[in-house]
Amino acid sequence: MTEYAAYEESKGGIEGADWAAFRAQMPVARRYAYFDHAAVAPLPEAARQGVCDWADDLAAQGDADWPRWGNRVESVRGLGARLLGARPEEIALVKSTSEGIGLVAEGFPWQAGDNVVTFDCEFPANVYPWQNLADRGVETRLVPAPEGRIDLNRLEEACDARTRIVAVSWVQFAGGWRLDLDAAAELAHRRGALLLVDAIQGLGVFPIDVGRTPIDFLAADGHKWLLGPEGAGLFYVRSEHLKLLRPRSVGWNSVVRPYEFTQIDFTLKPTAGRYEGGAQNMPGMIGLAESLKLLERFTAGQKAARVLAITDLACRRLEEIGAVIHSSRIGDERSGIVSFSFPGQDALAQRRRLLEANIVLSCRGGRLRISPHAYANEEDVDRLMEGLRGA
Repeated sequence: MTEYAAYEESKGGIEGADWAAFRAQMPVARRYAYFDHAAVAPLPEAARQGVCDWADDLAAQGDADWPRWGNRVESVRGLGARLLGARPEEIALVKSTSEGIGLVAEGFPWQAGDNVVTFDCEFPANVYPWQNLADRGVETRLVPAPEGRIDLNRLEEACDARTRIVAVSWVQFAGGWRLDLDAAAELAHRRGALLLVDAIQGLGVFPIDVGRTPIDFLAADGHKWLLGPEGAGLFYVRSEHLKLLRPRSVGWNSVVRPYEFTQIDFTLKPTAGRYEGGAQNMPGMIGLAESLKLLERFTAGQKAARVLAITDLACRRLEEIGAVIHSSRIGDERSGIVSFSFPGQDALAQRRRLLEANIVLSCRGGRLRISPHAYANEEDVDRLMEGLRGA
């Protein structure tokens, strides 16, 4: 069963999930009320142990046991495919969202006069790779999204016959607006373009099935909602586009016989593995594998419902103490990210004082931003409110 199907089956249901057991796997919760998964996630115990075991083994044995660790890295491909509802051959292991987006930006067969359409509130990782194409005659069109509020009608108005890629975030990093990916895919394809999704702020919590929603390309690092180490992420390319994207950086690991070092045979892998080039971030991928296995213990419906319940509770409590909520909390526009402010107060100073009280959140655009994962609980919210009253 895909993540999306599981979500539909249990949509809105938190029952049956052992959130205390999840929390027990997160060492950070022993000290901190952690509300910063939209920035950098703390590692689960299993991921920490996996990385440490690899380091201990490498120190003691060198590469004597390398095949076992190589298999652990390769397991990420299957785990990522299950998460996305994809096939393993459509998954490449990458070091960042930027790298995944760059594979499309640098590998697409552009012609002078083509354009890319995206929003002006996107994270730079989904803007700079497109703007870097300007010297090749490719225009980047930034669609206004006032206060981070997404309007697909405006997006469509910016498209024309030369639009090749529509590049959007699933969840906006600053304000947390969650995009309707079905509607975005239908819009892009209706205009003759392909859809690229920066999924880093939704993947791991909200359900997705690329077999159902015809996304063409997707990229996400693992260090936010996937609870993995930095520098280990996933890139999805729909199989029909494998030959469309020219690999931008090939190496020994790009070809069908990567370990036959003395036999030069430049035959690219018929899978997304052709984009991986050379050596991978082995400890990062080992940690990510353990985090993905932990997240698989819960259905997509459970994780999404839990995160929305925690953020809804936080919003109610925030408004009670005078905060202004800047994120949409309407239906499926909601996400795990909430942006808020207190009129007349310095958000950066508040954040510093909260950190001194072991409460972790971020500032974005002059506002405070919380992003709790499903292991957060009401006690964390209580600590946040107490801290804000004192900050």
